[in-house]
Amino acid sequence: MGRRDDRESDVRRLLNELCIKPGFCLPPEQNQRLRESPPGEVDSFTDAVFEAEGMGDMRYTDLHRQLREVVDQHMSRWVETDIKQPEVRPAKRS
Repeated sequence: MGRRDDRESDVRRLLNELCIKPGFCLPPEQNQRLRESPPGEVDSFTDAVFEAEGMGDMRYTDLHRQLREVVDQHMSRWVETDIKQPEVRPAKRS
């Protein structure tokens, strides 16, 4: 797996995929708002995308499930990269 640059880059990749695949291309201001302060949970992020598109509550629709799946795939990778690896220290010589 590649190196994680930063959270804003992670969010940028997610928003790009949401624009390309299901066609949710957010206005620049909304895109920037989500990149700078992304919701930390999958459902919250998905709802924020619908809100930014002016679509309101879409929680019980197939479209919501499709977007949530994409968001979940991305955010699950964020968690993996946020887990710090234990520091390996050289063995002490006696």
